[in-house]
Amino acid sequence: MIDGTFVVDAVSHGLHFARDNQVAPRSYSDGVGSHEYRRIHQSLSPRGRPEWLLDEDRWLHGADPEMLAHCLFAESWTDFTVYHGVPQYGVFRDGGSPLWVGVEMRAALPGRVALYGPVSPFAPDAVDQVDRLVDEHGVVGVKFYPVDLVQGRVESFRMDDPERLYPVYERCRARGVKVVAVHKAIPLGRFPAAPYRVEDVEAAAATFPDLVFEVVHGGSAFVEETRLLLARFPNVVVNLEGTSAYLNNAPRKFAHVIGAFLGDYGTEDRIVWATGTSALHPQPLLEAFWDLKMPEDLLEYGCAPLTREVKEKILGRNALQMLGLDIDELRARTAGDRFSSTELAAPWSGGPLAVGR
Repeated sequence: MIDGTFVVDAVSHGLHFARDNQVAPRSYSDGVGSHEYRRIHQSLSPRGRPEWLLDEDRWLHGADPEMLAHCLFAESWTDFTVYHGVPQYGVFRDGGSPLWVGVEMRAALPGRVALYGPVSPFAPDAVDQVDRLVDEHGVVGVKFYPVDLVQGRVESFRMDDPERLYPVYERCRARGVKVVAVHKAIPLGRFPAAPYRVEDVEAAAATFPDLVFEVVHGGSAFVEETRLLLARFPNVVVNLEGTSAYLNNAPRKFAHVIGAFLGDYGTEDRIVWATGTSALHPQPLLEAFWDLKMPEDLLEYGCAPLTREVKEKILGRNALQMLGLDIDELRARTAGDRFSSTELAAPWSGGPLAVGR
């Protein structure tokens, strides 16, 4: 919590990029973990502040419920998180962010964790996956990844595919799953960038107006396309995972993106805070966002100001509204739990590391 503001991290991951979790062919998966450790964790963590860095082996074995929960709730101002499973099964045996991590976190910490379940449209049982995720794990959303390896070949899909995707949306609607999240804007490894564009969300959002389409990594690329999407479709939400990483070393770039998103009517209600922990530590990002002021020249350029009210919406109120959660109920459920202390623990001081699962 920040000065009375309830904080929701709308994406957390138990990243599992270790070599023993990678799937052939090696031309796409070999070395992806070390490459992403350098590209994401080392490059986007605060420069010159080694306390926010994990060593490479521990980062690659980030599928650790205790480390992740401690990082979020003991080492940062985060009060609640949405754990995202990832369905990139052609690259990682468990998809890269296995759902069991979030399941164990939620069981240990009632009132602090919700789950988005991974669904692979490449699988013939994609519709049935929704049923299993609801029946076995009580997910409140589903998570798609737009490109994967299928029988060794690079395959992608569009969110507006009526044959492959629309039946999944229909099953989500029938089962009461209101949120459909899709990874966009940030390619992983050596995959082509085209599937990470956002225009394919338009027809899906128009066809299923009672579902929420959550664009994850919104603004990390394709800023203007994402702004237009957010401005025109009231059931589109932009998730700031990845984009929030600019706050560490390029805060003006973040200010330009968020200022653009806030420039249209009603959009301030459909932007949600996220850090993607354990990709990065959440606390320096939270500190930077809370202190951020929109530069005067960007205000003159047309970017919207970042008021305290807007920050409170982005940091928590928007995500809670999207998920239909009551802030007073969550506060009551977490009062007095082991992470209720207001004194922050040292960075990355949780554990033990969960290996060999």
